[in-house]
Amino acid sequence: MRPGARVAPMTEHHADEVLAIYQAGIDEGEATFETLAPTWSAFDASRLPDHRFVALEEGTGNVLGWVAASSVSSRCAYAGVVEHSVYVGAGARGRGIGRALLDALFASTEAAGIWTIQSGVFPENTGSLALHRAAGFRDIGIRERIGCHHGRWRDVLLIERRSRVVGV
Repeated sequence: MRPGARVAPMTEHHADEVLAIYQAGIDEGEATFETLAPTWSAFDASRLPDHRFVALEEGTGNVLGWVAASSVSSRCAYAGVVEHSVYVGAGARGRGIGRALLDALFASTEAAGIWTIQSGVFPENTGSLALHRAAGFRDIGIRERIGCHHGRWRDVLLIERRSRVVGV
């Protein structure tokens, strides 16, 4: 990440900016099947508290982007597998923010014994795919026509990053 920003744990203090960045990503139409950002209480309840971070602009403390992980299953066999989302505000893209957020997520999940981080990405979201591939994610497969989004059936590319330290 270029100078001028830092990564910090996400707290309720960041809620409005995190949800605004989320809604902007939703509005762009290539990030998620969601059509409306959740309330903070719903967002907070569905994300793991130890695995969510914000990138903050030095000086102002404005949120530039965020990353958060959720459990994929309550079954013990999947205790080391999480799904994540990463969003960077339009004005902060191309500054290494996404990579810095992913690196913070990798450190926190590996410290907690998590061996797999996965996500589903629309194949048209080339910026997200480039970020994830550069950070060590690999393509697992395409879930064809998995959901209808604004009247159009969409494919989702399943990607994952396996820890190089946990579960080796």
